[in-house]
Amino acid sequence: MSKDILIVDDNPDIRNILNELISDLGYKTRLAANYQQALKEIDKSLPHVALLDVKLSNSENNEGLKLLNHIKNKNKDIPVIMISGHANIEMAVDSLRLGAFEFIQKPFDKNRLTNFINRAVEHYNLKKENKSLNEKLFNSFDIIGESKNIINIKDQIKHLASSDSRIFITGPIGSGKELIARKIHLVSNRKNKPFVIINGALLNSEKYERELFGEELSDGSIVYGALEKATGGVLLIDEVTEIPLETQSKILRVLIDQKFKRINGKHDINVDVRIICSTNKDLSNEIHLGNFREDLFHRLNVFNIKIDALNTRIKDIPLLVEYFMEKLSDIYNIKKIVIKDFNFLLNYDWPGNVRELRNLVERIIILSPGQNQDKINDIIKESLAKSSSHEFNISENLSFTLREARENFEKEYLSSQLKKFSGNISKTAKFVGMERSALHRKLKLLGIKEFN
Repeated sequence: MSKDILIVDDNPDIRNILNELISDLGYKTRLAANYQQALKEIDKSLPHVALLDVKLSNSENNEGLKLLNHIKNKNKDIPVIMISGHANIEMAVDSLRLGAFEFIQKPFDKNRLTNFINRAVEHYNLKKENKSLNEKLFNSFDIIGESKNIINIKDQIKHLASSDSRIFITGPIGSGKELIARKIHLVSNRKNKPFVIINGALLNSEKYERELFGEELSDGSIVYGALEKATGGVLLIDEVTEIPLETQSKILRVLIDQKFKRINGKHDINVDVRIICSTNKDLSNEIHLGNFREDLFHRLNVFNIKIDALNTRIKDIPLLVEYFMEKLSDIYNIKKIVIKDFNFLLNYDWPGNVRELRNLVERIIILSPGQNQDKINDIIKESLAKSSSHEFNISENLSFTLREARENFEKEYLSSQLKKFSGNISKTAKFVGMERSALHRKLKLLGIKEFN
């Protein structure tokens, strides 16, 4: 597809010269003679590249800089070349500070300008390709595991494919909430529409409404919010419990009315977005503390998907390691590494969950020379804060009697083994060398809760 280049200049002769020059390069052009025409063209559809005159219509105001800012608010990746016949260092600095790709002074050298335009198009293509590759990379990762929790989640995703119902995803940090949301989007009827993320934890309360609803500025330009950017697609509100209460009430109103107003806006904007929310917090507690509106929760929580912490689904760890090894080896073009000793991995508590495990595998792939298992084990031990959250600490038990210390060891040891075998009593008993009934009695005596 031929690239669309917007030319904005109040001088008709310069517009014509630029139009001929760019058309000869094989690009499509759109022309605007003043600020309002340019604003209309930008809001109609964003160009791939823009050439903007700094001063328009003999105005004292640098309207070209306003247009530059307007474009960057819509899409920061669009290259903008600023042109001026009254250039000074301050103007050039302001342009570059606002995100201009290049700054050129009139009268311009055609060869130099041609070079700028071609580089801007190349820049746009690279940015677009990189973004596409990153999305494909993220979307290419699957939800891996054979635990009951993961099997249930996969089943839920299948059933939600044809629905537009709102979904609440809960789970600890790094467990894969965003991945679940993306998988729902990819199997839904909205898969060819945008997938937009807004993170409540990364925004302060003053910026949140602007990011969500957008804003109409005094100069007539528009800053589009996440609700509009996600039109026809999916909006993931990550860490939704961090949203200020005042904004929560406005979101509730949007869900009820299916419309909203931009900040300083006069007209209603209709909503066609599937909303998915996620949080790592205990929602019941947040509601009890008054941090989250109960009525909003019930509006958002049509379906709930809960992903468990990695340390409660130990059987998934070898599968995840194998999967990440395969994926990341392909990405880095490195021969796949085999981990033979899983003891450290199975006994670690994984506070960072699947994200932490993926990062560890990536570290092993990059740092480990070949199949040196000793080196691999060293990387694992160094990367993990400790080899196991259930490691028996001798120094801490020196103040206990032998019987108490032995009980502490047995409790830590059997808890670890039980977790390793996902609560399977028969497998645990066989591994530790006990009869099944004897293990049951020992667990009860030590106060260890059995789990499935």
